[in-house]
Amino acid sequence: MDFIASLAEQFDGPQVRALVLMGSHARGTAGPYSDVDLVRIMAGTELPAVADGSYLRDGRLVVASSVTPAQVEKWFTEPEVAVEVIAGLRAALALRDDGTFAGIQARATAFRWDEAMQEKANAWTSERLVGWVEEVHKGLEGLRRGDTGRLLNARFGLSWGLSRVMAVQRGVLLSGDNALYAELGTAMVAHPHWLRLRRIAFGIEDEGGRTPTLRMQVRAGLQLYALTARLLDEVLRPESAALIRATVALLEDHLAE
Repeated sequence: MDFIASLAEQFDGPQVRALVLMGSHARGTAGPYSDVDLVRIMAGTELPAVADGSYLRDGRLVVASSVTPAQVEKWFTEPEVAVEVIAGLRAALALRDDGTFAGIQARATAFRWDEAMQEKANAWTSERLVGWVEEVHKGLEGLRRGDTGRLLNARFGLSWGLSRVMAVQRGVLLSGDNALYAELGTAMVAHPHWLRLRRIAFGIEDEGGRTPTLRMQVRAGLQLYALTARLLDEVLRPESAALIRATVALLEDHLAE
């Protein structure tokens, strides 16, 4: 019995309707250090005998997770979930299936980002931009004090956080959890300034090809927040718009100094 087939024996159970291989092993692009992403589609809320979590099997990391019918539905109805799952479902391989996953995969293949999904994405975008206002203030205070802790906290929201905001609002269906940076870059090719700021905020390189300092990364992230908010201004919800616009005004005053 080969390694993948043996996993079906180890992680199956009476409540498991389908056992699905996702990620790089399903796509055929796995490397020697790639984890094996195993998803169990459950009949209900009862958990399988072998708990979700990370396991070492034959020297390889296996990450097992279980999803209920309610969670499966969110894959198709919640934009922040759909961008992370739909493309992966299309490429997934069923190791065991009673027909449940075949239906899910067909639904993923037929999935289209429609107006209703875009409306939800716009609402989620507004909420998250409000959520990252705290990181803006941490970044500004970190720059003022020269406080490494505040700068490090701010950097995450002003790089990864803003990237995810834009991916959801643009409906970028990511091929995997390592694809956010590259695939969002392709989707944002019409906005080169946004991409340049993001490159600095992630600490990759500045416009001169040098590794940016932490202060440079956070400053670029603050500029990225302002630019992101301006690009998305027309889709902001009224209950969020005032705070987001006030934050942009604060940034423009500070960054002009």
